[in-house]
Amino acid sequence: MTGNQFHLGIDVGGTFTDAVLICEETGRIDTAKVPSTPADPSIGFMAAVERVLAGGAVDPGAIAHLVHGTTVATNSLIEGRTPRTAFVTTEGFGDMLEIARQVRPSLYDVHFEKLRPLVPRDLCYEVPERLDAAGDVLRPLEEDAVREIAATLRAREVRSVAVCLLHGYANPTHEERVAEILGEDDPDLLISLSSNVCPEFREYFRASTCVINACIVPVVARYLAGIEEGLSRAGLPAELLVMQSNGGVLTAEQAASKPVFMVESGPAAGVVSANFIAGQLGHAHLISFDMGGTTAKAGLVLDGRPRVTKEYEVGAQAQPGQGMTRAAGYPIRTPVIDLVEVGAGGGSLAWVDAGGGLRVGPRSAGADPGPICYGQGGTEPTITDANLVLGRLNPDYFLGGEMELDVDAAATGIRERCAEPLGLDPVEAANGIIEIANATMINALRLVTVRRGNDPRELTMVAFGGAGPLHANRLCMEMQIPTLVIPPSPGTASALGLLVTDLRHEFSRTRVTAAAAADAAQIRSLFETMEEEGRRTLRREGVAPADMEFRRGIEMRYAGQSSEVPVALPREGMDDGPERKMDTATLADAVRRFHVEHERAYGHGYPEEPVELVNFTVTAIGRIARPRLPMIEANGKGVADARRGTRPVFFSDAGGFVETAIYDRARLRAGHVVAGPAVIEEVDSTTLVHAEYRATVDESGNLLISPGRAA
Repeated sequence: MTGNQFHLGIDVGGTFTDAVLICEETGRIDTAKVPSTPADPSIGFMAAVERVLAGGAVDPGAIAHLVHGTTVATNSLIEGRTPRTAFVTTEGFGDMLEIARQVRPSLYDVHFEKLRPLVPRDLCYEVPERLDAAGDVLRPLEEDAVREIAATLRAREVRSVAVCLLHGYANPTHEERVAEILGEDDPDLLISLSSNVCPEFREYFRASTCVINACIVPVVARYLAGIEEGLSRAGLPAELLVMQSNGGVLTAEQAASKPVFMVESGPAAGVVSANFIAGQLGHAHLISFDMGGTTAKAGLVLDGRPRVTKEYEVGAQAQPGQGMTRAAGYPIRTPVIDLVEVGAGGGSLAWVDAGGGLRVGPRSAGADPGPICYGQGGTEPTITDANLVLGRLNPDYFLGGEMELDVDAAATGIRERCAEPLGLDPVEAANGIIEIANATMINALRLVTVRRGNDPRELTMVAFGGAGPLHANRLCMEMQIPTLVIPPSPGTASALGLLVTDLRHEFSRTRVTAAAAADAAQIRSLFETMEEEGRRTLRREGVAPADMEFRRGIEMRYAGQSSEVPVALPREGMDDGPERKMDTATLADAVRRFHVEHERAYGHGYPEEPVELVNFTVTAIGRIARPRLPMIEANGKGVADARRGTRPVFFSDAGGFVETAIYDRARLRAGHVVAGPAVIEEVDSTTLVHAEYRATVDESGNLLISPGRAA
């Protein structure tokens, strides 16, 4: 196929690597799914590229837009595969990483052990200098001490260093001078400055963010360079863009220098995809539910914008049923799409604990060896094995028939590892595995909805991932979510999210100010400084002024609080022109909306209490043309034309196996309605429709599942 240009998205997950290829002119979509290669993710990346190009008969030179989502940054931290990294801080604060925080995820757990610092104490160096909270110099920087540190770093073969000086966010002069001296001594040394990576107050959080960036810079830079080299050899001329944790994309150059912004690269793409799909249907409030091979992730979108947080940790052990734990990992203070992630993916292992209880996750069989039914050496039963034993998966049509599943091996594994120790038969044990996994995921859904002041009965769920459509209908039943959307090719939907987002850069400054005494002119100047920085960055990336957008925000708190609530400033007066403003009335309105947001999030607000403005933020956006998605038309045939036959499928609400209709999703057309109970099969996923529910096919090929039997 020649003459057209294409958009290509590659999402590297823990189990599979997905590719989505969209034709710019026709909207035609080609997908590919290959096993991930944890030892070297770039191998799976290039395999997915080659397969999707071959499947679509597309010349590599026709790729105009290439976006990548990856977990390589997070994995390098979790697995401890980071090069020797040093930490330089103000004299007297060398123990900062060791002390960390006094809070703990489980207050009464006497066996809890903090994660070891990413930089050992003998590689933490102190330099004489001191700034006050306003950024004024109390003690000048002793440059000779920095030169001594530089010589030591070179002698110890340190490859990367994090520099975080006290109050460096208020005045970066000392940090920048430290970087100059270290760079003069060793030009190859990779240097991360906290004033550049995270210019906000709270020393430990800023230091942790900077240290994480320094630890993964060499890994990510080498990985992205290898990807670009492989793409060049394959003849792909398109610039490589990388998904960020906040749902935007960065150029590979920016990602290589600030990889801390991409730690949740892949999961963020899923929420962006869900928001895009729901937006096409007119739904602005939704839950994104992504269940892959390793984990299940739930995210919230309100008013068409994914919820973004700066309270995030990387490296924490997954806890079933708890979602994201606090104080169990390394904190990061960069914008991350707010996700609750639990160890309940298709490959999550089922096991019986010492007390005789059936458990599911958080450990996963991953891509190697995978579930027992894959026949690749797996010996421990997984959620996928349980779904197969319950008749929900077609052993002859997994990945479109590319992989044959072994039902007998899955049943044997469940019987030996779970059923016999519990005195159950394999089907009962398999159903128990599914029910426990569902309970874990329901808890994650409650965390992003009910616990944050949002009624799930007013939301739409968009479910995807290879395993998501198998479980989503039951989750909606339990949560009373009225509408469930299953997009076409749900197994590769996260990769689609890579292609429907924009370039995005986040800038922030800390200036703690009482709202009642705030100077609107100074705040306007601060915003304009950050916007100019964003404008320069976007200009370097080739974004035209007409495609630039800037969003302002203020993080506020009640005086005396230790955490902030972000408030987006209204769009009025935000665009270039004489109407641009930041006046007293704008601030007063922002404070009023802070009270509303605080009450929504925590159930209480105090309009009579004094408010502080803490962090000022600007998001610089470079709009990228989105591909046009294809539409499907009715073919005049009834839904029976897509029916493949029937098979027994276990439903817990029916108390056993039910003879269930099986449908081929590729043959479903717009307007078709499938009555539950039913199984809808496609190449990369399987959708389960429960009794008393129906699935309607819309013009984009989405399955819209809601209560009610088909006519």
